[in-house]
Amino acid sequence: MKNRLPLFFVCFIIFTMIAPAAAQKQRIQNFLVKENLTQNGKLAIIAVDSAERPLETVNGTFIFSINGFQQDLDFHDGIAVVKHPLETSTFVFFKHKNQATTVGKLYYIHKKNNELKPFKIHGLLLLIIPAGLLLVGYLFKRFLTVLVILALVFGYFYYAKGLDISKILESAFLTIKELF
Repeated sequence: MKNRLPLFFVCFIIFTMIAPAAAQKQRIQNFLVKENLTQNGKLAIIAVDSAERPLETVNGTFIFSINGFQQDLDFHDGIAVVKHPLETSTFVFFKHKNQATTVGKLYYIHKKNNELKPFKIHGLLLLIIPAGLLLVGYLFKRFLTVLVILALVFGYFYYAKGLDISKILESAFLTIKELF
């Protein structure tokens, strides 16, 4: 009995040290969107930390909302590939909801030949730029034609490239929420 008691304590201590490490849940708190390495018209989502360094420990299936459609993305070493390729340049809103937070990012994906270039669009800019243009238009009524032209450009992006008012507002709301 004397020999088994220290062995029991050693096993208990080892178990109490290993159990919390094995029970940690993986979360995606931040991500980047890049072109897939094979250049097949698909996008890759990379899980990153707050300093935008890749998190290679993220593995498993995570639910993302891409332009309002839910997709299960399989992450391997912190990288997942979106299943459907892009045919043309478009706006894409990526959203992932954890137990604690919701991360959403709006990107403009420019497609030229077989190459994709994602450009991140900050949500606050989507509110500040139109408000500034309205202020300029109000102060200088001669710029009314400029505002009409900008409204036509916005209408083109709205109908032809997939930009939606709800995506703009949700992106701006999540950006403001991150500030506080």
